[in-house]
Amino acid sequence: MFDFIARLPPSLVDVIGVIGFSLYVMNYCLLTFHRLTSHSKLYFMINLMAASMVLIGLTHSFNLASALIQLFWIVISTTAIVLRQRQSRTGQSRSADSDWTQSQRLMPDAKAKP
Repeated sequence: MFDFIARLPPSLVDVIGVIGFSLYVMNYCLLTFHRLTSHSKLYFMINLMAASMVLIGLTHSFNLASALIQLFWIVISTTAIVLRQRQSRTGQSRSADSDWTQSQRLMPDAKAKP
């Protein structure tokens, strides 16, 4: 697999990295505007895809610090997805509405849900 990535044209590798960056930004915007919760599997799946794509983008212009942060996101996202998958099997999953309600109790001065 690494050989396959190494044979890709540098311009394509850059595009893959930029798409990963775009996924990070999109995920953050979805979270900020309450279209996605940080408790959902989708949030972590998007982070996993973004980190993987940015890491691929780093293969032609490597940066250790950036590679380490991408590896961290891959590990933490994979762990969160596995945990949420186990929770959903045992019926312990939480809905977005209950997440919102709980966050309102923690932050009573927050604006009302749109």
